[in-house]
Amino acid sequence: MHGVGGTTAQDMLGDPRVQLITGDDTAACYRRTEDADAEERPGDYRGEPVREAYCWSNLTSGNGARALWLILVPFMVANLAHWMRPAAPPDHRAQRIYDLLVRMLALTLTVLLAAAACEVALDLTAWQCAGTPVCVAGKSWLGFLSPDNGGWWSAPGRRLALAAVVPLLVIGFLWWLSHRTWSAYESASPPPRVPGSSRYTPDAERTALSLEGFWYGRRLVARLRAAHTTAGVLTIAAVLLAAGAKADGAGGHYSVLAVTGRALTAVVILLAAATLVVVWRTARSEAAPDEESDRLVVRALPYAALVVLGLIAVHSGWARPGSHSYGPLPGAAAFGGIAVFQGVLVLALAVTAWVLQRAAARDDDARTALRGMGGPAVALLACAVGGVLSGGVAQRFADWMDGGATPGQAHAPIPGPPVLLSWQASAIPALLVVCAVVAVLAAVRVLIVRRRVAADVPGLYDPREHPDHRRTRAIAGTIARAGLTDAAPVLVAATSAVTLVLGAGAVAGAWLTDRAPGRATEGAPPVVHAAAETAESLGSWLMSAGVILLLAMGRRAYRDHSARRTIGILWDVGTFWPRAAHPFAPPCYAERAVPDLTWRMATWTERFDGRLVISGHSQGSVLAAAAVWQLDLVTRSRVALLTYGSPLERLYGRWFPAFFGPPALTGLHREMDDWRNLWRFTDPIGGPIRLTCEDGRRVDQGPLRDPLAFGRTLRNPLPAQILGHGDYQADPVFDTVRAELIARLGPGLPGMPEQRPAGGHPDGRPAQGSSGRSSA
Repeated sequence: MHGVGGTTAQDMLGDPRVQLITGDDTAACYRRTEDADAEERPGDYRGEPVREAYCWSNLTSGNGARALWLILVPFMVANLAHWMRPAAPPDHRAQRIYDLLVRMLALTLTVLLAAAACEVALDLTAWQCAGTPVCVAGKSWLGFLSPDNGGWWSAPGRRLALAAVVPLLVIGFLWWLSHRTWSAYESASPPPRVPGSSRYTPDAERTALSLEGFWYGRRLVARLRAAHTTAGVLTIAAVLLAAGAKADGAGGHYSVLAVTGRALTAVVILLAAATLVVVWRTARSEAAPDEESDRLVVRALPYAALVVLGLIAVHSGWARPGSHSYGPLPGAAAFGGIAVFQGVLVLALAVTAWVLQRAAARDDDARTALRGMGGPAVALLACAVGGVLSGGVAQRFADWMDGGATPGQAHAPIPGPPVLLSWQASAIPALLVVCAVVAVLAAVRVLIVRRRVAADVPGLYDPREHPDHRRTRAIAGTIARAGLTDAAPVLVAATSAVTLVLGAGAVAGAWLTDRAPGRATEGAPPVVHAAAETAESLGSWLMSAGVILLLAMGRRAYRDHSARRTIGILWDVGTFWPRAAHPFAPPCYAERAVPDLTWRMATWTERFDGRLVISGHSQGSVLAAAAVWQLDLVTRSRVALLTYGSPLERLYGRWFPAFFGPPALTGLHREMDDWRNLWRFTDPIGGPIRLTCEDGRRVDQGPLRDPLAFGRTLRNPLPAQILGHGDYQADPVFDTVRAELIARLGPGLPGMPEQRPAGGHPDGRPAQGSSGRSSA
């Protein structure tokens, strides 16, 4: 199995002639053409393994639609926070609280997205610009909305009702994208299993990844999709109601419209409460695949919200003589309320994570990233990224609409976006300064480590090789830079802490002054005023630059296959996990890949009474381990695992301790036939597994030498390449270790119980076609 970069079957099998064995264009298993019918010719493969390659790169970088996932970054990061909870006992009460808080935080991100779309379409376009003759001038596409035109659409309520189509299309697009990927990923059924036994069955070392329903999120994602779609539609409805309530209250003689508005508001509140109940009760059911269908009330919730939105649009468009739009759209302060509520949720999540971390206290907790606070830190970053994207779009759109005038100034044609967005933009330069300081400290660390490591590099090689100072520095520098991966928690912690402080300051400044930072500091000393204006202007451009960069990357990815593949790689780690918190996050490719691998291993070993070595590089090693966990215990003991460049402990074990912590990895090692892991100091992603088991079997093989040759010799006249994270097969140790694993499996089954794996005969008789072969 290849890693995040993706490798063709021809390269993995070392033969240009390959044949698809099972699968499709998205993910499939291949063999060399001459090995396609190996099971029919057992005599030709006595003692020889049959090699097979599983290619899954199209799950993450297959077509241009993947570029659209770039706008879903906040949702993906929030979903990661769900899986970063500390490794407390599964029955701990705080587990449910943690999961609920993350789901609620994810719901606020959907509301923020809908509010940002309403800000652009309803507030800046239909309310502010279309109602201002100076702003409409030169924009022919807005002429029919202008009050000077006197047309039917010139009434403020009708303009808003028409503009509401834009945010509704955004929500509809996210619903469609989630439904489309849901049918292709979450609906892949897991293989059937029967209870088995193994040489080791310690309950304390079980992990959720071994449960039958872990990779089957069909019902959960469907329920969350209904709830989030409803929340987005209700956000649009609330904006329309706020504008209508202001007009009805100002006139004083629209009693019927006022009463109708209050009734519609009550219906919106009722649907919002139902949405919260759905999110509250939507917890993962992992013990077994959840095949039940949702109740009619859950499935009908989005349609009910659409009907109510239609009624509110009619209510908003009802004739109100003399009404006009001025100032910002009512309800703009909701952005501050969303930010405060998100901050409260993050703080509650941090307290819950602290409680769980205390319950999970072990001797190996020192390796856990941020001592269990990784989830709250990442959740805060998800909120920050969501705020930057929404604020950046609003800021740039406002600049385009008002001809570049500074929003909030007296000469500006329109008031512009909410003041809070300007304060949040002003905080970005300070945040970048902190990141720059951390980057400088990281560079200093690289220099120090390189100098210390350089003295030891020549001792790793044959002393007869000619020493080379520049070569030594290059190797030592690679090792030092690879070590920065272990310092990632420091960067996340610093960024999160500063983001929390600056975010709180931005909300306080916006609420206390109700003016943008530049105008709020007009009476301050010149240095303070100049700094505030600079931060506001620079931050606005930085927010916009982030949005433009995402759009440019998406456009390039749609046109360029290589760029599309690169962007797909960025999602491989973030989209490994199921969509447990946010249904609009990019889909979980593992919900297709893991069942694929499990089906293939279980059915092959059953049909041919075989044993196999499954080898995986980088992210492929994580998929391999997850697939082995899904096997029944009997089949699992027929399997040996070979990982190389593996982030199982270095990334997943540290950031996701509840699922890849030392107890879980130790249990996996014990229940398999054997496991070997290859790693290098120069690898910035892979690392050792760090397992110590009482049976004495070693997992880690390394560190391997990289490069294989230090200097120029008669055997290696040219400098050898520093491989880092790639091409582990080039090291002779790879072939040696794989041969040892295959030999360990041997022609017979070592210590196997009498029970059969899934699909076997209930009386334990062997399957037809048994040949005793092993597959690599």
